[in-house]
Amino acid sequence: MTNDQQAAACSVAEPAADRPPSAADGLFSGAYAAATASFAAVMFLTGLTALAVVPTLPTAARALDGVSLFPLVAGSFVAASLLGGVLGGHWADRSGAQRPLAVGMLLAVVTLLGSGTSTSIWQLIASRLLDGVAGGMVAVSINTAIGQAYPDRLRPRALALMSACWVVPSLVGPPLAGLVTEVWSWRVVYFGLAALTILPALAVATVLRGRARPVEPASASASAEPAAEQPPRPALLVAAAVSLGAALGQYGASGWDSRHAAFVLGGLALLVLFAPRLLPRGIWRAARGLPVTVLLSGFGSGTFFALEALVPLFLVTDRGVAPVAIGLAFTGGAVAWAASSWVQGRLLEHYPRHRLVITGALVMVAAVATAIAGTFPAVPAFVACSVIPLAAIGMGLIAPSLTVLSLSHSPTGRQGHASSAMQTSQNLGQITVLGLVSAILNACLTAGSTDAAGYATAFALLFAPCLLITLLATRARNT
Repeated sequence: MTNDQQAAACSVAEPAADRPPSAADGLFSGAYAAATASFAAVMFLTGLTALAVVPTLPTAARALDGVSLFPLVAGSFVAASLLGGVLGGHWADRSGAQRPLAVGMLLAVVTLLGSGTSTSIWQLIASRLLDGVAGGMVAVSINTAIGQAYPDRLRPRALALMSACWVVPSLVGPPLAGLVTEVWSWRVVYFGLAALTILPALAVATVLRGRARPVEPASASASAEPAAEQPPRPALLVAAAVSLGAALGQYGASGWDSRHAAFVLGGLALLVLFAPRLLPRGIWRAARGLPVTVLLSGFGSGTFFALEALVPLFLVTDRGVAPVAIGLAFTGGAVAWAASSWVQGRLLEHYPRHRLVITGALVMVAAVATAIAGTFPAVPAFVACSVIPLAAIGMGLIAPSLTVLSLSHSPTGRQGHASSAMQTSQNLGQITVLGLVSAILNACLTAGSTDAAGYATAFALLFAPCLLITLLATRARNT
């Protein structure tokens, strides 16, 4: 559920078609039909994989005796996707989108097979890390490929179609994965997704061959002015260091001893040194405008991701809830997010954006309170299941409102930089908040608390980012 799936690359080549396309050509006309069908299949399967895998992770972690390492299982994909996005972007700029997109798709098949054949929790973690690299490469490359395969007038339509390709997976993916997990095995979910992904991966490589080409280097006179205006792209070393720091921190959060503390300190050191290079100045002091907007995006995304990861884990390991019910909760969340986003965009489009952010944060407070209530044995399990749809309503108000504010705070020609900073903040927020909450949970369990008490204490920590959003949202207002 990333917010930048609809963002197109800024520097792209024109399509290399055999004939000039006419004004009547559409996405499914002869000139573009193969590319459109292939890209749509890729996005459909990307969405299906992303949404179907998540509900299976608690069951997989329990089966592999790795519940204590669940923060790393859940967050490793996010940590590695940052590196994959930068790697795919650089590669696509140098040689076109064909190779990074095809490699990303084929790597996704390999990682799905690796996850499905996991004999230990560490094999599952390694597969999730590689899957994050593949996912980041595909997300960036598909946008670049759209820019290289379509003319200007068709790119918005293509991006809208790519976004629509996530609708059906969000509705059927989680419950179907839960049903397969309950009736057969969580491994069957990964094998099935790998089989479905092979043909689109090969089709994309074939369709883009000869169509997409690298961007021609601009002359010195033509590039001098834009180069002065646009910020430098983060080096692969920076992205790799941030991804490594995030992974080390997540592993450190899985235990409460000196060895795990050393990993936490190492991860924090890398994040402190390198993460600021990917974020706007003034973010740590919540400076007005873009910095605080980016900061709030991390708080909101981190809170939602922690609930999305730990509530299903609690339901599976402590309450014995069936995987299919977990899948239905995720489907409800997707529908609730879409409905809430539609309301803020249609019915509340003239309402001040910072107030919508505050309203969404208050809904998130209610979701956190519901999660705490759901840990009590006397409370029915469906109460805890309702946390994900409730939190999704809040994020449906927060996420698009912050995106609009970030673009309004960005000068012309810098919207891409703002979008990149928002995506980075969301990733770091997810990793950081999940790590802190998991550390508290493991500390409680190590101290002898019951599972219910440990989860309730951990969930209570999520009140902090929600309240910070409500307090700082006025600093993001568009005056």
